[in-house]
Amino acid sequence: MEDMMSSLKDTYRLYAPKRFPDGSIRYGEIDSLSEIVVDEKSHFSPKEVYLPIVQTIFYFKDNQCEESEIEDGRDILIFARACDISAIERLDTIYLKNGGAQDFYYKRLRDKVKFVLIECPESFDSCFCVSMGASITDNFIGILRDGKIDTKSEPVFVSENKKSVTIPDIDESIVKDVIQLEYWRSFDENCAGCGGCTAVCPTCSCFDTIDVIYSETSLDGERRRVWGSCMQEDFSAMAGGHNVRKRVGDRMRFKVMHKIYDFHQRFGETHMCVGCGRCDERCPKDIVFSDIINTLAGKVEQLKAEGGAGR
Repeated sequence: MEDMMSSLKDTYRLYAPKRFPDGSIRYGEIDSLSEIVVDEKSHFSPKEVYLPIVQTIFYFKDNQCEESEIEDGRDILIFARACDISAIERLDTIYLKNGGAQDFYYKRLRDKVKFVLIECPESFDSCFCVSMGASITDNFIGILRDGKIDTKSEPVFVSENKKSVTIPDIDESIVKDVIQLEYWRSFDENCAGCGGCTAVCPTCSCFDTIDVIYSETSLDGERRRVWGSCMQEDFSAMAGGHNVRKRVGDRMRFKVMHKIYDFHQRFGETHMCVGCGRCDERCPKDIVFSDIINTLAGKVEQLKAEGGAGR
């Protein structure tokens, strides 16, 4: 195994869920398969490996721009569960298939990524990946099994979660009624608007673009792409001080609808949420995303039975 790992490291940077000194389980580079945590869900997704939290786009100096480069030319091998492998396919849609142009800075890292599957023979308590169609994948080159990488055996996928959700059946005739539901106002008080849920979500794709000047007396600097969050108040602020989603409930509505309606409506294949349940575990207010989906499904059916709230 040590010879195999040495050979792999010649070709790949190896990333897997590992326990850090503060006790958190996050994705980091590994030197040994024994570092991989397989019996607990990682607190963070592998997204930051191929979509860095802070990413320099280009440098500017003396009226010239210079593209950033990837310092390590090796490919990237990530040990991940089926839901997180499914999640990168959602991000591929956003960054590579949205608007007719591919995002160069995402693609140059994404093209390097391959996966080894971490099997889930049983579901964790907060997961609902089966309901979201994200519990099975064929996007891997091997399976992590018995302390080694198995390239021949058939994978084991979770077939049932302890939680399940009913995706709201929203048609265009009631979209405005769904947006105007009084239900969203409950989050004005119940949600902290901290953005913690989006930080751990494997499919959130929002970012801010900032210019960093190296010193007060210089115009030299760099442009960076930095993770943003639609749950934070300043994300939807506009020039002149107007904010299109100033209330927390409006931001919660935007996030929920994107995860279980807008993405599917636009791209047609899957919903954006993969049911990993990390947002529930991260939330300081104990908001449960699967409960929101199920509650909304019930309210949608009630709207349909009543012919829409505005009719």
